[in-house]
Amino acid sequence: MKKVEAIIKPFKMDDVREALGEVGIAGMTVTEVKGFGRQKGHTELYRGAEYQVDFLPKIKIEMVLPDDLVEQAVEAIEQSAKTGKIGDGKIFVYNLDSAIRIRTGEQNEEAI
Repeated sequence: MKKVEAIIKPFKMDDVREALGEVGIAGMTVTEVKGFGRQKGHTELYRGAEYQVDFLPKIKIEMVLPDDLVEQAVEAIEQSAKTGKIGDGKIFVYNLDSAIRIRTGEQNEEAI
């Protein structure tokens, strides 16, 4: 099992969700987050005054998947979230030791 975590631009969420659905992934956790990387924020103008926006809005998607779906999921996220511009995001893949479904007590792949 692996945990796949992706940080993407908010307007790409629907495209990513649709692409993941097409490869058979139905469950995920989505969180609205803020952050910055190489793009280091930007300057905005509000009522004539400039101010620096350091943390940009992003979406964080988290999924726990069996090993055989990880590569398809990563490809789906990468293709559907890409704009070709700075700030497209990142994908992280972690090894996962165990998962337990609280309601039934099922463990590992049966729990996901």
